[in-house]
This record gives sequence, structure tokens and C-alpha cells, in this order.
Amino acid sequence: MKKQKFNFESIFSNIKIRPIVSEEKDKYLSTASLNKLKKFLPEINTEDNVDLLPVAFDACVVNRVNKNGDVINAETAANMTKNFVNKPINIEHNRHQVIGCILSASFSKFGTNESLAESDVKTLKEPFNITLGGIIWKIVNRTLADQIEDSNDPTSINYMKISASWELGFNDYNILVLDEGEKNIENAMIISDAEEIEKYKNNLKGFGGSGKINDDKYVYRQVLGKVLPLGIGFTLNPAADVQGVATPDVEPIKIELKSEKASQNNEANAEILKSEDQNNISQEDNLNVKKERIYMKITKIEEITDSLLKEVTASSVTEFIAEEIKKISNQFTAEKAEKENALKAAADKLQAATNEHEALKKQLEEVNQKLSALEAEKEAKAKEEAFNMRMASLDSEYDLEEEDRKVIAKHIKDLSEENFSEYKNSLAVLMKEKSKAYKKAQNEKMQKAKAETEVETKAEVVASETVEKTEEVVNQAVDNGTKASTEIPNSAPASEPTIKEKYASAFGFDGFSVSKK
Repeated sequence: MKKQKFNFESIFSNIKIRPIVSEEKDKYLSTASLNKLKKFLPEINTEDNVDLLPVAFDACVVNRVNKNGDVINAETAANMTKNFVNKPINIEHNRHQVIGCILSASFSKFGTNESLAESDVKTLKEPFNITLGGIIWKIVNRTLADQIEDSNDPTSINYMKISASWELGFNDYNILVLDEGEKNIENAMIISDAEEIEKYKNNLKGFGGSGKINDDKYVYRQVLGKVLPLGIGFTLNPAADVQGVATPDVEPIKIELKSEKASQNNEANAEILKSEDQNNISQEDNLNVKKERIYMKITKIEEITDSLLKEVTASSVTEFIAEEIKKISNQFTAEKAEKENALKAAADKLQAATNEHEALKKQLEEVNQKLSALEAEKEAKAKEEAFNMRMASLDSEYDLEEEDRKVIAKHIKDLSEENFSEYKNSLAVLMKEKSKAYKKAQNEKMQKAKAETEVETKAEVVASETVEKTEEVVNQAVDNGTKASTEIPNSAPASEPTIKEKYASAFGFDGFSVSKK
């Protein structure tokens, strides 16, 4: 068989076996005697089974929150109640101290214990009871069985002092929000969203919270889904609005029962209880009369008197002492647990602070790394921009070849502005001839010289052409002069003119301008 696992197991101290006090009354609640519960007692032949004590009690109030901060609704109650049958009854939820068994499960009206059918409760909004019937095995704990019977006697100081609580296993729950003083879930705001539940989870009493979200708003855990009853525990710590544990009516004369010790093997067919013959009780009025002692619940040390010790069983006193020791032990355990919890809480806070510090330290380191990377990137980018500007500046001043650029780039890439300025001044000397300004000046000088040369050349050509033209004119003039001389009249004097005279008579030099370089 596959073992059912639950995310949560909780103990709901819901069975309050005492008269309901006035401050707990509301429009749904009315007092009722234990007699109303007797009809839910299982049918057991107690004459043949003197070791069995039938009991009946309200296990919980459905649709109404308890003091532990838990509740179930009608639908969940209708689905789960039948599974109470055959589950154990133990002491103080100690599963190693089982004292009985649940035999029946029913529903009843809250406050009156009138029977309700399963079909009547599925859609109920108002509170109602889950009412259980079962048996207590007297042989397991005779003292507790006597206490339960005594708690049914209205004249007893132990009347309705026995309490019980139920145990459930479940996986899912909603959170209910109620105003202060409200108990009925029909007036609640339901939180079913998973994220919202997680937000308010630590406020629930079931998880160690205060049960509040502010001064006048209370939160409760509504158990849902597949819910499995795990049993009932009898206790002296009541917690909810229920009405007690009922037992069959008992005879006014108490009969002391003695139990024989069972064998070490706990044989099931061993004789467990024997009734003491009433004829063995002496009726003589003398000091030797065997007087029957009664069981009485002692609640404080002042009740123990000499007269009381003559009337009560030793178990009454030893139980009181045991309970007092248990109270002191529980108080010590509670104080110890409180201190341990405080130390654990302090340690948890310290660990949380340490973890937070480490997380912040790690975040700071990451931020510093990113900042360093950004600064390095910024610096690299600034260097690159400065390098590009420097190379552009040199390219604008000099006619650089590829080899020049490689050498210069190697020299200037890591220079500061001051060192670059000095380096640039050095380049102005070393690379003067590659300076664009120098080349421009040289080019202008050459152009000027060239222009002057061209002017001189043109002047020489003009002079040469002028001479040639002059010689041609002279020659022509000479020729013309010869012809004229041959035609001189007979009356003219016959004399030979000189060359100069020939040129002078041919044309005048005043009409020419000859320039020489």
C-alpha cells in the first residue's frame, strides 16, 4: 500500500469539555447539558465488557475558527468526517499512549446537539458540530477512565474538566481574514491566491505567527483538499466552543475495580478486570470496618487534608503530585525552549545579517568590477580618440607615407599631451621637407623662378625676331638704294655714299628701339 504523505500535520485543540462561559455566547451558541450527547454513544454491552467505557463528544465546530487559528468548512467536513472511524484516541497527542478508538462519526447542530444528516450539512454556512462516538480501554489507563466518568457528574469538582483535540493531515489551505471578535467564516474575506497566501503565511499561528495582520484584523488557516483525520487526543487544555465528553449513566454506589497484571506478552484473552464482591464489605460500625475509598481529582495542594486522605485513593494523591511535577517540568521545558528559541532567533538574525552582508559585498564587488571595466573602456576610447586626432593633425601638416605612419603611431600612442607636444616639435625639425607648408613654399618659389625664366626667354625671342626683321628691312632698303643710284641724273655729282649713309638714306634709326639683356 502506498503511504499517504501530507505537507502539513496539525493538532487542533478543539474539544472544550467545560460549561461554556457567557463571553463565548453569540447568536449561534446556547448551553446544553451532556445528556444531549448521550444519544451518540456507541452501543456497547458494558456488562460483558467491563473494561470498555463508551464516550461521545463534539470533535470540532465546522465553519467556526478555533483558538489555534484553524478551521474547516462544510464541504471539507462532509468529505472527511467518515474517516474518523477506527482512528485512535490518545493522551495529549502522544501516539504511544493510545487509550481508545473512535467507532462512529456524525453531525449535530452547534449548541443543541440535534442530529444532522450528511445531506443537510454540505451547504451550511452557519457553524455545526462533528460529533464522534468511541470507547476508552479502561485497562490501559484506569485513572483517566475514572476521571472521564467523574467529569460527567455535575456535583463533582472535576465536572467537564476533560478536554480533547483532533489531529489532521492535509496539503492545501486558504487564508481567512476576520475582524476582531468574529469567529464564523461566513463573515470572512478569503485569500486563495498562492502569492497572497505566501505573503501572509508567516502571520498564521500554525506557522508560529501572531494570528494578526494588524490590530483589528485576524488571519486563520482554512484546511482544504484531501484532509485525513489522524485521531483524537484527550487533554486538560481546552480551546474551542464544544460541550464535553458524555459517558453512560453510572450507579450512585461506586465499585472499586482491581486489575490483574497481564502477562508480559500482553495476551489478548487475559482476564483484565474483576468486580469486588459487595458482601466482602463489612457493615459493622466499628473501627475495623473496611471503608471504600473513592477517586477524586485534587486540583491544589490545600485540598489534601488528613480527612481527605482517609477517603480518597492513593492514585488521587500520586496523580496530583505527578501533575504538579509535570507542570513544573513543562514550565521548565517551556522556559528552556523559549530561551533556545530566542538564541536560535538571534543566531538566525545574525546569519541573515551575515548573508545579507555577504550578498551586499558581492554586489559591491560586481559594481566595482563593472565600474572599472567602464572606466577602462572610457579611458581606452579617450586614448583612441586622442590618437586619431593626433594622426589626423600630423596628416594635415605632413605628406606621410605608410611607413612614416607606422613609426609615428608606435611613438605617439601612449604619449601624454605634454610629451606629444614635444614630439610634435621634434617632427617639425626632422620632417621639415615633408611638411606641407614647406613644400608649398618651395613650390611657390619654383613657380616664381620659372615665371621669371619664361619672361626672359620671351624677351630674347622678341629681340631676335626684331633683329631679323631689321636686317631684312635694311637689306631691302639697300636694294632699293642701289636702284636709285643708277638712275641719278647726269647733272648730279658723282660720289660713292658710305654704308652709314646708305642706311641713313634708307630709313631713320630713330624709328627703332632695340633692347638688350
